[in-house]
Amino acid sequence: MSKSSPNFTCTVCGAAHRKWIGKCEGCGAWNTLVEEAPLSAGPKALGGKGRAIHLTDLATQADAPPRVSSCIAELDRVLGGGLVPASAILVGGDPGIGKSTLLLQAAASFARSGVKAMYISGEEAAAQVQMRAQRLGLTSAPVALGAETNLRDILTTLDAERPQLAIIDSIQTMWLDTVDSAPGSVSQVRAAAHELVTFAKRRGVAIVLVGHVTKDGQIAGPRVVEHMVDTVLYFEGERGHQFRILRAVKNRFGPADEIGVFEMSGGGLVEVANPSALFLSERGTPSAGSAVFAGIEGTRPVLTEIQALVAPSPLGTPRRTVVGLDGGRLSTILAVLEARCGIPFAGLDVFLNVAGGMRVTEPAADLAVAAAILSAREDVALPPESVLFGEISLSGALRPVGQTENRLKEAAKLGFTQAIAPKGSKLGSQDGMAVRQMADLTGFVGEMFGAG
Repeated sequence: MSKSSPNFTCTVCGAAHRKWIGKCEGCGAWNTLVEEAPLSAGPKALGGKGRAIHLTDLATQADAPPRVSSCIAELDRVLGGGLVPASAILVGGDPGIGKSTLLLQAAASFARSGVKAMYISGEEAAAQVQMRAQRLGLTSAPVALGAETNLRDILTTLDAERPQLAIIDSIQTMWLDTVDSAPGSVSQVRAAAHELVTFAKRRGVAIVLVGHVTKDGQIAGPRVVEHMVDTVLYFEGERGHQFRILRAVKNRFGPADEIGVFEMSGGGLVEVANPSALFLSERGTPSAGSAVFAGIEGTRPVLTEIQALVAPSPLGTPRRTVVGLDGGRLSTILAVLEARCGIPFAGLDVFLNVAGGMRVTEPAADLAVAAAILSAREDVALPPESVLFGEISLSGALRPVGQTENRLKEAAKLGFTQAIAPKGSKLGSQDGMAVRQMADLTGFVGEMFGAG
């Protein structure tokens, strides 16, 4: 039998390599490869026969256990309607963004609704967690606290206490004495996550794992951890803003890309029932370079303000600075404006920002981005009562996007009376909105700015 070859894994991105090299080929980090013990040979004989069921048999099975509400509407929305028993949830976010605060508040809310909850911290002592709970006004909540990093002791405690919800903060601090590597290494994170997820499925306990993120915003450790769990949530936000966004990027029990919006206050995180009104609350007198985008985040319509600034550049290569949007998408829109509409941007710096710390990934924001840039370049303010949405193709045509009716309803709810959308959009009920449909970007530029 041939001997298993060693395997080297990057501690940053989890990429596997056959031999040690100084620079990881996956993420480009230096000196991050560590050797892992090779896998043992497979079983020598076949195991016992498992039991298989047919889909037609599911009708006779007992009903699935009901979801448990956290009494925090924004959290329940992201989870898909509440907490599913025996599920595994991974929550990631930047340091200091408020992950521990959110989960401590969630544990207290679950406990007050009758769920037996346990919060285990591997980064803080129990007294420190109690101090945070006192600051948040949660000292009366019947939440069991623990401060431990040895996973064997944690699993023994969970097996004895039998909680319905266990929060592990964080997975990078957990260690197994059967794995010969330091806590936080790829081997330890993968093994600890496997043990916790297996325990959750076997005992019917809902497990929430907190994960650190890398400088690129991805959860640190092997990506296989995200495959193990049922739900992956990212807690996003800018330190300069009080808004925090909980986004589901994977959910086996609900829609992905769903968001929950919170506001950081002195007493902790406060849920925001109407994020559109919050993101647009600072809009004052109409000014050049501002456009309101009617977007969709998961199943929820959200209106955000896109701000642009175009100024002469003293540099040989003009700057393109983007916050809250994809920089490559901005370059594409500028290229279409130059090639199809004849509007040059050579020698001009372009700065783009999504107000409120929101991050927009939807292609439907193209038209609002182009409108904000043109408004800033021509120094002409857009009509204050109008919203925009539509995808721009490389030919300059405007392509319809989905859920037009929901976008219009949200805009009408906030007092907007006019919408600019691609031609061919399925309008449905317009709720008193005057919709102007445009076929291409050239026609839009000519009608709104008198150029093209």
